[in-house]
Amino acid sequence: MKLYKKIILGVAACVSLSACSDWLDVNTNPNTPISTDAQFHQRVPWMQFYMSQIYHIVAANSTFYCGHLYRTDTRDGAAAKWQLNAGTRAANAQQWFYTQVGVNCNDLYNQAMEAGAYHYAGAAKFFRAYGFMMLTDLFGEVPYNDAFGANPSPAYDNGKTIFLGCVADIDEAIELFSKPQETVDGVVPIALVAGDSWNGGDASKWLKMCYLLKARWLNHLVKKEAGSYKDGKYDAQEILSCLAKAQQSNADNTIIRHPDINQASRDVLGWNEPVDYSAIYSVIGGNNGVYITKCYYDNLTNFDGKGIEDPRADKFIPWTRSVKGATTPADIKWSDDGMWRRSMGVDLQTDILSQSGPYAPSFNTETQSWYCNSSSRQGDTIYVYMKCGSTGYGGEPDLLRRFVVGNERSALSGVYSARATSPTYMASYAEVCFIKAEVLFRQGDKSGAFTAYRDGVKASIDAVNEQLDIWASGYPNLQSCPSFSHIEQADIDNFLNNSLGTSADLTMGKIMTQKLLSMPFSNENWNDMRRHDFSTDVFMNWDKPFYYRTTPAGFTYCPEGEYPRRWKQASYELQYNTKSLSAIGAEVPGAEGPAWYNSNTICTIPVWWDSNQP
Repeated sequence: MKLYKKIILGVAACVSLSACSDWLDVNTNPNTPISTDAQFHQRVPWMQFYMSQIYHIVAANSTFYCGHLYRTDTRDGAAAKWQLNAGTRAANAQQWFYTQVGVNCNDLYNQAMEAGAYHYAGAAKFFRAYGFMMLTDLFGEVPYNDAFGANPSPAYDNGKTIFLGCVADIDEAIELFSKPQETVDGVVPIALVAGDSWNGGDASKWLKMCYLLKARWLNHLVKKEAGSYKDGKYDAQEILSCLAKAQQSNADNTIIRHPDINQASRDVLGWNEPVDYSAIYSVIGGNNGVYITKCYYDNLTNFDGKGIEDPRADKFIPWTRSVKGATTPADIKWSDDGMWRRSMGVDLQTDILSQSGPYAPSFNTETQSWYCNSSSRQGDTIYVYMKCGSTGYGGEPDLLRRFVVGNERSALSGVYSARATSPTYMASYAEVCFIKAEVLFRQGDKSGAFTAYRDGVKASIDAVNEQLDIWASGYPNLQSCPSFSHIEQADIDNFLNNSLGTSADLTMGKIMTQKLLSMPFSNENWNDMRRHDFSTDVFMNWDKPFYYRTTPAGFTYCPEGEYPRRWKQASYELQYNTKSLSAIGAEVPGAEGPAWYNSNTICTIPVWWDSNQP
């Protein structure tokens, strides 16, 4: 609660920051806060809130390109089908960063530097780097140097300029978090804890998070020639150096833990939802129609064909209360007491999406059983929604979602990462391990790579268990549901020792697939698939969706042999900043003509780091 009070104070102080102009001073309302009223520490929780929301709402859409999830809507479902003319979260990404986070960066930095509050100045550089790197990951080119000036039609910068600018900003953030704050004119600067809702004022955690992000971003440059990162080249030694200073255990993770109390204070830019809400719950867990795929199911239940189930499988795959019948498929998993049934995965390598499947389930209150109201799709009851329950938002007595309100037999478990109180990982030791494993593997150090790869899987499992124990303490009645039960050490040891293989048979595919499993709803999923050119040799059990391969209309926007490489710009950029957008096309390889940004195949043009462009 203490952390969310900081956000509320930040909202009160910063709600008008993006709407202020000097020429309006004559009409300033003395009861309404303006930019100059906000103290630097009041800006940070506001910026933290929107930065985490933007990133994960965007990731909740981009993740669908990667083949682990399917959704029966026209945005995420289209992404899963590779229908690249469909909507994205472009407007959320651009508008929310520019008007709520980025607009505060300069004022936060200048105010903090003047006060000797170097940790707050470091946060300003962190937010600027984090936000603009997300934007260049998504769009390639955006207004950067000209973004927050007086020009109503800011000029665009190319991807290399933005990328190197973000790396320079994160380097400065590292420098600022590494030094103590300084008393100025006898005034001791406000401690970071006063505004920090992520790390509780722990500058060392911020420092480790900065090093991880720098390593993450430099690792994007695998398609560049070897050399110094300051020249935009692949710098393996700098990546490893950063990783050595990043998280060294789960204790170093930056985690947002969300309460589920339906907070009275609401966000002012999104959907008028509570300021304590989890973004993934908001766009995934609280909604219908999200399913796991067979690719995801197989990677969790039979990794590398070893026949050993991942101990996270029961937590990542949804369950529903059910009763086994005479015609129940034999390969469906049931709880020990026979009261919970685990979902199967939707096979995107079949024509199921062209045959009106998966068909939404219904619940018959008379027979107390699940059914599909379709004569041709009755077997789709084997698929269980990822929908999650909540006490605050949903008014449930616990974290189960009752398909029929008040009916215990219609309960859905949801999944680990999409609940209202699921932790949001802004930086994790697991990611450190997987990046290290990839770099060492490229260098031929298979022994070191295997150790890092194994450590990454273990770190993910341990983090899951930590949250499961938190849920168990609050809802002991849920322990009969396999989605909430503690993972036993014997199962962890069996998986780590017998399923992951050895250093001798380690492959890039094993590293990257386990990273994908361990980091759900991260933009790094799509970034990693682009870096590895969507290789079926790297991403296990994955292939282009059958729907895409057999639907010629999709080839208009993603020709055969091409892949989703970027998003089209948000509508307001297309409508109101076309001159600047047109001009940058001369610096974008593959862009054709002055209206290149409206090309049918715009989404297949690589962003700068995804190309071999110098």
